[in-house]
Amino acid sequence: MRSRTADWFETKIRYEKTMEDGLPKKVTEQYTVDALSFTEAESSITDEMLSYINGEYEVADIKKAAYKEVFFSEADSDDRWYKAKLQFITIDEKSQKEKRSNVYYLVQASTLPVAVKHIEEVMGATAIDYVIASIAETLIMDVFEHKAGSNEEGSKA
Repeated sequence: MRSRTADWFETKIRYEKTMEDGLPKKVTEQYTVDALSFTEAESSITDEMLSYINGEYEVADIKKAAYKEVFFSEADSDDRWYKAKLQFITIDEKSQKEKRSNVYYLVQASTLPVAVKHIEEVMGATAIDYVIASIAETLIMDVFEHKAGSNEEGSKA
């Protein structure tokens, strides 16, 4: 597992896709990109989609993602994206009461149990007390990381 902390944006692309039966259909697909601003997110997703889409398309939506960290899997079978809500548990020194703070992650996995395994693998290496409050499969098709320079190849999950 590899994790990456960044400012992530969820984008939606609307275009005409040729389906398996050969007929064209208007679809909207969701992708996540690493960017510093909405403008950069739009530019990044536009650049990434050029090689995948023929014809007209539009960036239908861009929003800041609730998560700051993405867990990438190296396994080819891990082709889905899960949004996980973890609660970090701390004890308030004055009141001695348990305090929980929510933190969101995006996890690449093939199934829900594998997503849980990946979270435990990454979080097990930390000393943080946590509970997994929820995990849900997303509609995200892919996650694109920032390309460092125009001549450099960036990594794509």
